[in-house]
Amino acid sequence: MGAIKRIGILTGGGDCPGLNAVIRAVTRSAHGAGMEVVGIMEGFGGLVNGLWRLLDEKDVTGILPRGGTILGTSNRDNPFNYCVRYEGDQPIFEDCSEVALENLEKMGVEALVVVGGDGSLHIALGLSDRGARVVGVPKTIDNDVGGTDVTFGFDSAVITATEAIDKLHTTAESHHRVMVLEVMGRNSGWIALMAGMAGGGDVILIPEIPFTFVGIAASISERRERGKRFSIIVVAEGAVLPGGEPVSRVSAAGTTILGGVGEVVAREVEARASLETRVTVLGHLQRGGSPSPFDRNLATRFGVKAVELILDGKFGMMTSLRTPDIGHVPIAEAVAARKTVPPDGDLVSTARAVGTSFGD
Repeated sequence: MGAIKRIGILTGGGDCPGLNAVIRAVTRSAHGAGMEVVGIMEGFGGLVNGLWRLLDEKDVTGILPRGGTILGTSNRDNPFNYCVRYEGDQPIFEDCSEVALENLEKMGVEALVVVGGDGSLHIALGLSDRGARVVGVPKTIDNDVGGTDVTFGFDSAVITATEAIDKLHTTAESHHRVMVLEVMGRNSGWIALMAGMAGGGDVILIPEIPFTFVGIAASISERRERGKRFSIIVVAEGAVLPGGEPVSRVSAAGTTILGGVGEVVAREVEARASLETRVTVLGHLQRGGSPSPFDRNLATRFGVKAVELILDGKFGMMTSLRTPDIGHVPIAEAVAARKTVPPDGDLVSTARAVGTSFGD
């Protein structure tokens, strides 16, 4: 294999703070190594449709503190199952992976950096299996990608959620209410747990630990007996209802969207604990805004490492944080299983030790 002259980068899946920091780091370090950088627009959809542009220094100047992604993204487009048309209201899907690979060749892209979460990295692995030279970079506010201590975007989301809990504390205490905060995280409870602990949440409900409404009400009643006239409940969007499933709905595009568990919890708590209860759904505020210093630095380190892996010919790999060092693991290993909160791990036991209830 000769020296690589042109690499590509795309951002796939849901956005999060730090994506622009990776784009900047990949572009600058690649230019320093004598390589051109192609920015593929709108995630994997842009790869299928051939949407791209060369990135130069001015494109990445000033983007380090910006949220979102200058390349755009999509969490619906999968080259292996791509919507090519509609027949009436029904989408028709086809395998367009060969088109995606052909477009990489037309772009002159000899190696591709895929910045994404679990879904995007599964697609990256598929392209790698088809012969593409791919390097993955793990991003997601959910922190559910294996093979790395943490993904970038997570720290920023936790800060946003913690600030919300801090604000809810003052109004909850003033009105002697129960405040329920629903946060993101899909089927992992990392955001709820870390923000709940940092914000002093009284009850934390996560997918990994089954809860009951009786257990929640008992915790709130016990607080009231100790003179605590308000409570904060932090609930992950993927928390499973007692004896049931996560609360979700199907979007117009046919995808399942988690959300709504906070309303159910609030209704049940108000009825059982006889306390006025209000719910706040934090939603996409967790995805927006400027990345934290930690996420800026982690994203930058990941971007530089991705270029190093390309120069070393180490494809099919994902950048990884193994504190304090940046290394790499096979993408296949990283996506083999979703990283979830250990129910008996140190974080949960620490929260329990300071009086936090998990509703169990």
